[in-house]
Amino acid sequence: MNARADTFPCLPEAELRTLGERAFQGLGLPATDAADVVQVLLLADLFGLSTHGLGRIESYGERLELGGITCRPEIATERVAPALARLDGANGVGPLVGMHGLRTAMQLAREHGIGAAFVRGSNHFGPVSPYSWIAAEAGFASMIGSNATTTIAPWGGSDARLGNSPLGFGVPGADGAHFMLDMAMSVVARAKIRNALKAGQAIPDSWATDKAGRPTTDPRAALDGFLLPIGGHKGYGLALLVDLFAGLLSDAAYLTHVKSWVDAPDEPQNLGHFFVLIDTRRLGSAGWLAARMQDFAQILHGSAPVDAGRPVIVPGEIELRNMARQRVEGVAVDPAALALLQRHAARVPA
Repeated sequence: MNARADTFPCLPEAELRTLGERAFQGLGLPATDAADVVQVLLLADLFGLSTHGLGRIESYGERLELGGITCRPEIATERVAPALARLDGANGVGPLVGMHGLRTAMQLAREHGIGAAFVRGSNHFGPVSPYSWIAAEAGFASMIGSNATTTIAPWGGSDARLGNSPLGFGVPGADGAHFMLDMAMSVVARAKIRNALKAGQAIPDSWATDKAGRPTTDPRAALDGFLLPIGGHKGYGLALLVDLFAGLLSDAAYLTHVKSWVDAPDEPQNLGHFFVLIDTRRLGSAGWLAARMQDFAQILHGSAPVDAGRPVIVPGEIELRNMARQRVEGVAVDPAALALLQRHAARVPA
């Protein structure tokens, strides 16, 4: 049971989708673009990733109203090789630009078996798993990433020079049981630290350091300091790799060239993303892949857990269970986010 459901209102998925689309239309987006944005953010909420769900209307909405994000971008796509494309997001809302990149990579993969789209001129595009899920539902395996505002110091360094760049992978599973690995390059996302600060709670000292580079349990000091990468120097290397693909190769901003949406909400970020998709149907039938994926999961589930109350899981299972439950019970929404959605939606004539 989602603990938030005890205190947060729950809305049916269709009702929340309509409300979200109207809210983004109220912020100036055309209806089709608003639908793309809400598709990504609503999936995040359904998966239980509320820090990256429709609550993001607070930061996205502020930047749209200040002109830091373009509400009606003219997104351009350039095919630079048979299976390779480059997109200019024209400073659109991140999930909108991300959906354009995903669809482009899917089309390339349909034509050639594999396709890659490199995106520039974007903004925060939400979590990776919604894109992985959409791709997997259509039969594509995926590798997707984005760069981000600088929050991590170089390994051994003393100031923030690289972002907590998310990287994700997806593989279609049997009966919709898709493998979905969605991870940032830090131990936790800054959103979790911000939530701890709002709740007046301490954080583990493995999450972040203060501005002097010392591990801290104080969320305020952590927000003034640096996130710690997963796996030490290995996580540092992975974060650089994501930024090389998402930022440098896409011709977007990278490392310290990425502007902070917090410090400069009225300025474009020029974030970059990449989408690499494989049409699994070129490798074998859907039945062939489903049987192998089912066996793959059974091998892992067959391992006796150290803690009987915590069985072995495959990445993606928690998110998919959350989605199945919330599609029945309703999607739990933070009251503050709900009020903001309703306020922006009220701008659209009935």
